[in-house]
Amino acid sequence: MSNLYLKYFPALSDIQIQQLNELEKLYLKWNNKINVISRKDTQNIVVNHVLHSLSIAKKFEFPDNSKLLDIGTGGGFPGIPLAILFPNCQFTLVDSIAKKISVVNAVKKELNLNNVRAFAERAEDLSIKPDYIISRAVTRLNRFMGWIEGIMPVSDEVVVPKKGIIYLKGGDLTEELSELSEVSSKYTIISHAISSIFDEPFFETKQIIHLYQ
Repeated sequence: MSNLYLKYFPALSDIQIQQLNELEKLYLKWNNKINVISRKDTQNIVVNHVLHSLSIAKKFEFPDNSKLLDIGTGGGFPGIPLAILFPNCQFTLVDSIAKKISVVNAVKKELNLNNVRAFAERAEDLSIKPDYIISRAVTRLNRFMGWIEGIMPVSDEVVVPKKGIIYLKGGDLTEELSELSEVSSKYTIISHAISSIFDEPFFETKQIIHLYQ
């Protein structure tokens, strides 16, 4: 599938291409042992999971040494693919289900991703202070905001992209975004349509939500 990755990310290194190409094989292997991807979705790992995660990299260029926290990572999305693209950033991946984190650690080891660490923890129990919180459709946005209230990154005028939350979600988000009205005066909310980034039909209703103070 390197042609698909190179279509959208022509500057990938040979190592990055190799790592991305390994992901499908690794997740198929581990999914037979621990279900981290829907069985009916295993034929679409590259587009529906890896490329979906990488959509963030088309809109956000994270500075070296940035600290990213992936909440509700499941088997490692979006954190693992992004860690491949940003080897000079530090990624912490958390999920409340320990067996899913065991898959993350196995994939991390097989790909030699030294910029990734993973823990089985609930978001509400975290005490770390990341520069960016990333996540993929783990819950409704207003509930997610409650989970991370104590560790919400604080942006500044210098760092680009603005520190905050970067959230992948699909469907009609009109109602869900309106639920954030209580914090809308405190935070800026920007939505990016992934269909404007990638051509595949899967992305027609998918969005990247960037929320920062």
